[in-house]
Amino acid sequence: MNLGRRSSKPSQHAVWVFLAPFALLTLVFVAYPLIQSAVLAMQQTYGPGTKTFVGTRNFTDAAADPVFWTALRNTIIYTLGSLFIQLPLALALALALNSPRLRGRSGYRLIFFSPQLMGLVFVSILAALMFEKQAGLINQSLHTLTGGLWSLDFPWLESHVMATLILISLWMYVGFNMIYFLAALQNVDHALIEASAIDGANSWHRFRHVVLPAIRPVGTFVVMLSMIGSLQLFELPFVLLEGTGGPRNQGLTVVMYLYQSGFEVGDLGYASAIGWVLALLLMSLACVQMWMIRREGR
Repeated sequence: MNLGRRSSKPSQHAVWVFLAPFALLTLVFVAYPLIQSAVLAMQQTYGPGTKTFVGTRNFTDAAADPVFWTALRNTIIYTLGSLFIQLPLALALALALNSPRLRGRSGYRLIFFSPQLMGLVFVSILAALMFEKQAGLINQSLHTLTGGLWSLDFPWLESHVMATLILISLWMYVGFNMIYFLAALQNVDHALIEASAIDGANSWHRFRHVVLPAIRPVGTFVVMLSMIGSLQLFELPFVLLEGTGGPRNQGLTVVMYLYQSGFEVGDLGYASAIGWVLALLLMSLACVQMWMIRREGR
């Protein structure tokens, strides 16, 4: 008995020794910044040196700030575009590339995934050239394809900023999300598909009642990943619109407004309050994801 007790003590110490680096890094780089940002959100600052405690005024100011609501509306529109255009297209591509009758599937996968290999800053610079009036590749191509009906002066970056952002993201992330769906499709039990076909189920019924339930956990994960990533949109509109929100703030997102408030205006307290509003929104979505995953597991 005594030997057993002695042998258990070193293992407990070893657990704490292995956990200590992670716990220390979490305290320094996660817990401490979170506490500091919560304190900062209740202060009004004029640069890092001047602070005044204002309680919850930064949050009430954000609630009454029309620019904040414009940024939030733009971010939600972009998120909805990602969910209802980008993900269905990614699933359709995955279904097409999962077909054994399609030749050269590896090549198609590389083509669709390759935009993801480029950095967002490079993509933004490239997109700014592609969506230009007159000489831009998009207007030139549409002008040629429609036999001159499409105007070369179509103002993508002046009057249709959000649509442009959604189109660029479509090009960037469709292949990325397709990989998730493709991996899920390759794990679907083919015996069930063949059995349903023998029972007379057509293609739609096989997809609806066999394939879709099998890939639903991965689909839930991809949806939440896209929502969280879309709500944190920053680099693409920031570079594309040269650090501004574009005409009438059409391309201003919540994170861009946070950056402008904190690093251009100098009010780090207000920027922290905006960050906490976004963090609470993301935490709510994470809770929804956990609830959906648990529901799927029952």
